[in-house]
Amino acid sequence: MEKREGLVFVVSAPSGTGKTTLVERLVREVPHLVESRSYTSRAQRQGEHDGVDYNFISREAFEQMIARDEFLEWADVFGNYYGTRASDTAALQASGVDVVLVIDVQGERQVRARGVPMVGIFVMPPSFEVLEHRLRGRSKDSEDAMRRRLQTARDEVAGYTDYDYVVVNDDLEPAVDRLRAIVLAERSRRSVMAPVAHAIMRTFGITQA
Repeated sequence: MEKREGLVFVVSAPSGTGKTTLVERLVREVPHLVESRSYTSRAQRQGEHDGVDYNFISREAFEQMIARDEFLEWADVFGNYYGTRASDTAALQASGVDVVLVIDVQGERQVRARGVPMVGIFVMPPSFEVLEHRLRGRSKDSEDAMRRRLQTARDEVAGYTDYDYVVVNDDLEPAVDRLRAIVLAERSRRSVMAPVAHAIMRTFGITQA
């Protein structure tokens, strides 16, 4: 059986929507699906492991990678760099593994601008009020910082039209089910399954023109 190239799924959502929990559950439950590991220049936090949570590198090393155009997407977030290395994603795809990139809307636009075939999934909270409640419940930010977070969320939600699918995280289990359904459906597209279908056709003595 011929092996197909892995797909790229991009998952974006405003902070506080629960995208990290959703994707962690998704990759545990769906075989041959992995979450991309980002590079960052920020300091390693207690409990984090290099090569597991992030690839931790120096700011200088990150800037050298930028200069060599090694990133599918990258951003400077509050003085720290974060990015997805193109060759890491390509290697996973070549092995037949599907890859999930959990990145913001600016990152999604960078990936799309590079012409990388991808499936975009935007995760929304049930409402602005629910998102604000979640953020205030877990954050120790000042009121000014909270207003900035909420405004950023408004801006990000407005960009949902750039994505192929929308999943509302109103309840964890149904939201994971919807994400799983998207992944399985995309894997079954005719264009994706063509190499496998052609291999099966040959067992029938049919040669594809």
